[in-house]
Amino acid sequence: MSSTRERRRPSEEDERDRAALARERRGRRSDEERRRTRTAARPKPTARNRPHRQVEIRRRWVALLSVLTVVAAVYLLFFSSMLGAKDVSVTGSRTVTADQIRAAAAVPLDKPMLRLSTDEIRDRVAAMPGIATVEVSRSWPNTVEITVTERTAIAFFDSGPGGDGVHLVDGGGVVFKTVPARPAGLPELKLPKVSADDPVTRAVTAVLGVIPEQLLKQVTTATAKTPASVEFTLSSGKIVRWGTAEQTDRKAKVLAALLTQEGKVYDVAAPELPTITS
Repeated sequence: MSSTRERRRPSEEDERDRAALARERRGRRSDEERRRTRTAARPKPTARNRPHRQVEIRRRWVALLSVLTVVAAVYLLFFSSMLGAKDVSVTGSRTVTADQIRAAAAVPLDKPMLRLSTDEIRDRVAAMPGIATVEVSRSWPNTVEITVTERTAIAFFDSGPGGDGVHLVDGGGVVFKTVPARPAGLPELKLPKVSADDPVTRAVTAVLGVIPEQLLKQVTTATAKTPASVEFTLSSGKIVRWGTAEQTDRKAKVLAALLTQEGKVYDVAAPELPTITS
């Protein structure tokens, strides 16, 4: 028997026993050890992938300030009296006073400008008898501007004894003002009815509105039975049968030539065939 003992080589069975023992030891590790192991295995965050907290906070503040700005603007424009109507400016008035126009406009002072209805203001002023056209606009921050064009009298009519006086009429046949006496320099309308709704009235005033000014100054009265039979009397006593408001320039030239001749009635309703009647 040899004095030197030979080392025994581990068998497959020994290897399996050692592997089983290692697995058993791993299974006995506490939860805390396993958690530390997992944490240690995770990659540590770097400065490059760490969220930039200051940028996020700045973005949130910008969003909040934007919302507050919008809310403040809406309140200022639609609900605050800071941008409310403080003054009403009137231009274009002559015979109708600015105070009368302001009273008719009835602009609610201190009401936010954007909530004012310029159409309603315009309609109230346009309802005034002496006003022909109206424009209403906002002048920021606090002024409402009203621009008017007054009606211009082109003739008058007298309602006679028992009537309500002498009335001024504009070029559209609108009766817009009552005056105490007959105005000088305006022709008198001799019509059964004077109204902007009356076709005969509109025809007569339309003729008076287009004839040359030099001729208009000579007209003392104007009348018609139909819209196509307008005629007027001159200060000389001569009668002019004008017809409609068409071919005004041609009729005026023909009439100027005819008036150099003796006669009583000058008919230029058909300027191609004018006539003079004694």
